[in-house]
Amino acid sequence: MGYTLCVLGCGTMGIAIISGVITSLQSRLNTLEIPKWESHTPGTCTPTADSPDPSLPSIFTATVTRKESAQKLQHTFGLLGGLGSSVQVVVGENLAAVQQADVIILSCKPHQAHAILSQIGMQEALAGKLLISILAGVTIAQLTGWVPPTTRVVRAMPNTPCRIREGMTVVSNLPISEEAELDRSIILNIFSSIGRCRFLEEKNFDACTALSGSGPAFACIFLEAMADGGVMMGLPRAEALELAAQTLQGAARMVLQAGAHPAQIKDSVTTPGGCTIAGLLAMEDGKVRSTIARAIQVATERASELGQPAKK
Repeated sequence: MGYTLCVLGCGTMGIAIISGVITSLQSRLNTLEIPKWESHTPGTCTPTADSPDPSLPSIFTATVTRKESAQKLQHTFGLLGGLGSSVQVVVGENLAAVQQADVIILSCKPHQAHAILSQIGMQEALAGKLLISILAGVTIAQLTGWVPPTTRVVRAMPNTPCRIREGMTVVSNLPISEEAELDRSIILNIFSSIGRCRFLEEKNFDACTALSGSGPAFACIFLEAMADGGVMMGLPRAEALELAAQTLQGAARMVLQAGAHPAQIKDSVTTPGGCTIAGLLAMEDGKVRSTIARAIQVATERASELGQPAKK
């Protein structure tokens, strides 16, 4: 029998997490399939739901604030079949849900976190449990000040592509405890079911926010620009967008799966006197490389200001 997983404030990302974990549990590993991710993200190899593995959930609870939201979630999870229909969606019963849970994912709006965690009885309910916060701008120092000392607090930062199980989640290093090894397995099984997962020190979270959190927006600017260029040269809009999107996806997979360095891929495409080197020089003239790098820098600096008291 696995543990009970509770998502407090189950919105879009909470839905993605529960759906990803359930889908992973319900699918069997095809040993003939080329691994989608490398060995440090074992969620793609998650055993089936009847496994006794204590790092896998067997009961799911999601809390919301409105009855309409609960109905939508029940419908969404029901479409998953199997375990999906067993997800308990409750309205306004955060305390009861936490009392019954072993692992809690805090997925509410950041400004609601203190009120939820300060609810009467919540301290006792959280004692000795693993609390995973996916709230932007709320630090571990803040969270530990709102929960009992025995609560193991971790921050996780999934990005938008987690909605289609192609995300990147960064998780803060685990606090030292007897349960650290099990907690690590639990976290990996959760977040690798919706993409890739990495552990980093919390001090790196601002840069990760800029790179993987804001990154999809930056990538889409580049994607859109490539498609626009294709349209400029006579391609239909739909086909230009498809070509650009698949090209970026293919290049990214060569880096992730084959371990190729981006420069190596670039050089393999670039022939002497060819069209690729001509295009690359035009991009260098436009300072594309430095502009993208500076965008990450500026976004990181802005991320460091989020969650801090407003300047008067």
